[in-house]
Amino acid sequence: MPASGEEPGLEDLLAQVALGREQAFNRVYDLLAGPVFGLARRVVRDRAQAEEVAQEVLVEVWRTASRYDRTRGSALSWVMTMAHRRSVDRVRSAQASADREEKVSRMSGEVAYDQVSEVVTTRLEGERVRRCLGGLTDLQRQAVTLAYYGGYSYPEVAGLLRVPLGTIKTRMRDGLVRLRDCMGVER
Repeated sequence: MPASGEEPGLEDLLAQVALGREQAFNRVYDLLAGPVFGLARRVVRDRAQAEEVAQEVLVEVWRTASRYDRTRGSALSWVMTMAHRRSVDRVRSAQASADREEKVSRMSGEVAYDQVSEVVTTRLEGERVRRCLGGLTDLQRQAVTLAYYGGYSYPEVAGLLRVPLGTIKTRMRDGLVRLRDCMGVER
């Protein structure tokens, strides 16, 4: 346990969570929600799916905190391994589902009506996005790319680029406005 007045470490907090202490879990949640979501977002790529994975992992931490063993590694490693495994499982599950649908489609001999149209539309939209990204300044493009393709939060982007958070927010806002205008998206 930490010295008096010192904030407990993640390992100590997990020990308290194992005893059912909600306040300790709230602190664990505050410390780990961002990193768990960031890892899930990088693996899963889809924001909604990553949010679900992060929620599942944090619920699992609440339920299984008593299984954490300090002698086998850090608490952060334990939770992030859980998050990585759950994220990979989600990707594999989605791929297996897509493979099954494709197999059924091939067996039926029918080509999905909009399949060709969807592929063409997706390619055209991708080219349009790349062209519009090319119209941003290097600084804006870098921030937007890290946030939207890298899955990083604004504070994480600020840390990676070693730039104040306010500067990142300004770059993102200006970059997204330019992208919206370039792509012709209405408000």
